[in-house]
Amino acid sequence: KIKEKGGALWEAFRQKSILLPVAFLVLWQGTPSSGSALFYFETNQLGFTPEFLGRLGLVSAVSSLAGVVAYDQFLKRVPLRILFRNVCIAAVVLGMTPLILVSHANRAIGLPDTWFAIGDDVVLTVLGQIAFMPVLVLGASICPPEIEATLYAALMSVNNLSGGLGNVMGGFATKALGVTESDFTNLPLLIVLTNLSGLIVLPFLGLLPQQEVDERGELVIVKEEDEA
Repeated sequence: KIKEKGGALWEAFRQKSILLPVAFLVLWQGTPSSGSALFYFETNQLGFTPEFLGRLGLVSAVSSLAGVVAYDQFLKRVPLRILFRNVCIAAVVLGMTPLILVSHANRAIGLPDTWFAIGDDVVLTVLGQIAFMPVLVLGASICPPEIEATLYAALMSVNNLSGGLGNVMGGFATKALGVTESDFTNLPLLIVLTNLSGLIVLPFLGLLPQQEVDERGELVIVKEEDEA
């Protein structure tokens, strides 16, 4: 049974309709992140306490629900290529907002670091959840019959491993720029570079399946000529 499932899973990943979207997810999730360096800045430089970080986590959880609702109400009928393009661009722009916190520009307008961090976290979490929902939808839509659960679990594992790769790449970038738990001189540059790396995936949007809205108003995958 396991051997049969493994063989079916291997055959599924060899299909162009599955392999290409998976390749896109790896590229998208594998871009470097500055999250670890920013965490040390918030705790060591700004003095954010564990209690505040816990509250920030609660805010993030509620914001995630808001992101799910926003996707369901306004974006679930937007084709994947268009949605990922817009999300990638928005993520690059909004991902630069920590520069305000790092440069203390928020203090110039009388906004405390904690309040800015909360507002920034809400915006980025909502956007992150909106970006993640299409991944779930994509995973469900490309799974062939009989191995849906197995392939879906494999796709989510690939997605998580790619996110881990992004953290590793971010670690290399952090080290290369000399950002440490006490030296944040090049943290602004790190934030800029890691965010701009999110644009790398834009030329590869064609790896995602082409979609159109059917007569019921639902998104369906348009089969390529060689798959029809």
